[in-house]
Amino acid sequence: MFTGIVEEVGEVVESADGALRIRAPKVCADAQLGDSIAINGVDLTVARLAGDVFFANVMPETYRRSNLGELAVGERVNLERSVRPSDRLSGHIVRGVVEGVAKIHSFTAEADAIIVRITTPAELLRYMVVKGPVAIDGASLTIIDKTEDTFAVSLVQYSQGHLNVLDKKPGASVNIETDIIARYVENFCHGA
Repeated sequence: MFTGIVEEVGEVVESADGALRIRAPKVCADAQLGDSIAINGVDLTVARLAGDVFFANVMPETYRRSNLGELAVGERVNLERSVRPSDRLSGHIVRGVVEGVAKIHSFTAEADAIIVRITTPAELLRYMVVKGPVAIDGASLTIIDKTEDTFAVSLVQYSQGHLNVLDKKPGASVNIETDIIARYVENFCHGA
């Protein structure tokens, strides 16, 4: 389990079929083999460590549901180690199970904030509500607006400097994880 509070923006060292190597001095400082680390919101397992670089295997299902297959060497990625029972839950409950990919529509400056609007498939938008949580590339953010095919979040100055979303351009893909509570409520209400 994760909180969606990005600890470090790491760098892709290798992106090959079924494998990722990420340079992450802070995250690797106390990482152990078998640890869970969210890479752009995708929960992956540390399979090897070498100094400030960790290696993780990526299975085909993960590539199908995320943007990890698009990563290139040198690209920056959001990283978070799994939460410990003694940690504060500063973001929201993030499972590290990406449900799908959406596309950045636009960036709009608003005073010191930047509004990021994201074009999102209907099957993900149905679990989003204004003032509810969403994880974008693993970062816990609050939805401030929603239309038939988009939602928007506002990035405060701190987030602007500590996430990878502003590295991207309109049309770029981002991983999306919706609020698990909404999915459970729907499941119970529909008896599925």
